[in-house]
Amino acid sequence: MRRRGAAAARPGIPRGVEIAAALAGLVAAAPVIAAAAAAIVLTTGEFPFFRQRRIGRHARPFTLVKLRTMRKGTHGAPVTARDDARVTRVGALLRRTKVDELPELWNVLRGDMAFVGPRPEVPRYVDPGDPRWARVLAAPPGLTDPVTLRLRNEEELLAGVGGDREAFYRAHLQPWKLRGYAAYLDRRTWRTDLRVLLETARAVVRPAKAPPPSIDDILADRLQTRPDAR
Repeated sequence: MRRRGAAAARPGIPRGVEIAAALAGLVAAAPVIAAAAAAIVLTTGEFPFFRQRRIGRHARPFTLVKLRTMRKGTHGAPVTARDDARVTRVGALLRRTKVDELPELWNVLRGDMAFVGPRPEVPRYVDPGDPRWARVLAAPPGLTDPVTLRLRNEEELLAGVGGDREAFYRAHLQPWKLRGYAAYLDRRTWRTDLRVLLETARAVVRPAKAPPPSIDDILADRLQTRPDAR
């Protein structure tokens, strides 16, 4: 149920177009997904798909589907750094190339996600009562968005954090993301969504030369991401 006071989301790519594109994408990606799944089974002996509870539009939970990149049964914070020992060799390659996210096209087909929108979070990091979250949760989560494009080095960035990485994520990186998500949602159209998809495809084939944000950039932005900031 939609929360009272939640801002209305500006429409992006029409749902009918997303359904057709997600179905076509799953068919086209099937050989790649199958090959990656086989590599996971052969190297780990584990079920190749990973399912995790995430928070979607209007704070509704859903099950996200990805290719497994970590050893089964490992524990730790949901945030992942480049040097995380839980990630397998095959998993590291899948994460670097974003192939692990191809099964999320199924979530788009189901209506859990859109092609473009804020990346969905795990429940422990979501506060629907926070005005910043209320704005973000008014829109469906997505496979990609401008924040995700700029933060393609998130795992590398977290690897450079000294001390408690989860604390850094909660206090600094997540607020930085929320601000970026909201800024995009305030101006999105189907044309801007299409542009983001094209930029994402280009970034996968040829990583952007523009420098991604550093830890210092994130920390310098902290005053603007306070709940009472305007």
